[in-house]
Amino acid sequence: MIELYHHGSSVCAAKVRFALTEKGVEPDKYHYIDIFKGEQLTKEYLRINPKAVVPTLVHNGNVITESTIICEYTDEAFPGPALKPEDPYARAKMRQWTKMVDDEIHIACRDLTFVCCHRHIMLRMGNDGKENSNASTPNKSSLNKWPERRQEIVELGFDAPGIDETIRFFDKLLFTAEESLKDHKWLVGDSFSLADIALTPYINRLNMLSMDSMWENDRLPYVANWFENIKSRPTFKQALLDWCPDELTNDLKTFGAQNWPQVGSIIGIEIPCKT
Repeated sequence: MIELYHHGSSVCAAKVRFALTEKGVEPDKYHYIDIFKGEQLTKEYLRINPKAVVPTLVHNGNVITESTIICEYTDEAFPGPALKPEDPYARAKMRQWTKMVDDEIHIACRDLTFVCCHRHIMLRMGNDGKENSNASTPNKSSLNKWPERRQEIVELGFDAPGIDETIRFFDKLLFTAEESLKDHKWLVGDSFSLADIALTPYINRLNMLSMDSMWENDRLPYVANWFENIKSRPTFKQALLDWCPDELTNDLKTFGAQNWPQVGSIIGIEIPCKT
C-alpha cells in the first residue's frame, strides 16, 4: 500500500512525484493537502508529519518524510530504472546537487516565487485573506521564521532585504548547471539521476514564472537543452504540471511576466520575457 500526501504547487512534492513516476510507481492513494487552506495543520496530518509540511510518503504503514529522503527511498524500495549512479564519485556529485537543493535552492525559490507572484496574490486577497494565509503557516516547520520574512516581502517587494542576492544566486546556479552540462547530457553524467529530479521543479518554477530568458536566446545553451530534454520525458507533465491548479498556473505566468523586467535588470538581461 502506497499513499502520497502532497500539494500541486509544492516544489518538494513535485520532486517526489517525479521520482515515483520515473520508477513507474503509482500510489494507491493520493491525499491532496491544500496548504493554502491550512490542511497540513489538521491533527490527522500532524500525526504523520509533525513539521506540517508536504510531501509525506506512507509505504505499507511506514511513514517517510523529507522529500530528498523520500526520493532516495523510492529508488531503493521499488523496482525500475536506477536513479542513482553506480560510480561512487558520481553518486557523491549527485548528492552535492540534492544537498544544494535542500540547503540553498529551496529557500531562494521560496523568496523568488513570493516576491514575483505570491505577494500579489496575498495583496489581491485583502486583509481577511492575508490573515487566513498567515494562520496556515506552520510554526513547527524548520522554516519557522518564514511568517516574518513573508510579511517583509509583501510590504517591501523587491526592496525587501536580500531579494537582489536571491536573484543573483539563481543566476549563479544556472551557470553552475551550465558547466556541469557541457560534457554530459545530465547533471552528473550521461545517466538521468536524482540530481536532475531534484533540480527540475526549481527550474520549472522559473519557467512557470515566465523567466526562461535566464537561459534561452543562447545565454545558457546547455541548460536550455537540458530543460528541453527534461520536458520531453513522458513523466514530466504528469508529475509537475498536471497537479498544479489552473488558477495558480495562470497567476505564476501573469505575475512572473509582470515582474520579469525587475528580475532581468538585476542580472543584466534586457530581453523581454515570453508571455
